[in-house]
Amino acid sequence: MKPAIKKPMRALTVELFGDCEIVMTRDFNAPRHLVYQALTEPDLVKRWLFGPDGWSMDVCEIDLRVGGKYRYGWRHQNGKTMAMGGEFQEISAPERLVATEAFDESWYPGNAIDTTVLTENAGRTRLTLTVEYESKEARDGVLKTGMADGMSLGYDRLEQVLATI
Repeated sequence: MKPAIKKPMRALTVELFGDCEIVMTRDFNAPRHLVYQALTEPDLVKRWLFGPDGWSMDVCEIDLRVGGKYRYGWRHQNGKTMAMGGEFQEISAPERLVATEAFDESWYPGNAIDTTVLTENAGRTRLTLTVEYESKEARDGVLKTGMADGMSLGYDRLEQVLATI
């Protein structure tokens, strides 16, 4: 009998669904409740969701309740800033979050809805993030920005944060 082959833990998959959705999947070597905690507690989010080198997250506010709002703000060492936020539409801890997404200076037309689903198997957690844009144009424009590379980098940092909590 062959030994089971383990998939690399750091691989981010990016798939398109329909005309308006991007589905990103990443496995983490941590139980679901810890991944959920790292996605929803501002002190932990600031440790991994700050973008490429040169950026820092200086605003991270999360009112974790249906109808509650979140706000993220980033600053580059050259002085450039970027901010976004939204409202939680659905919360089912520790397995599901649904929230709107809108950037202050949007780089794609319209807004988006983010659905995060966490599934655990044998102490490992699969994070599936589905982002639904208002149009195919918006989705395709986001894909051209290198967003997947940025998400992959952030999730690599998240893996490191999870090892410390």
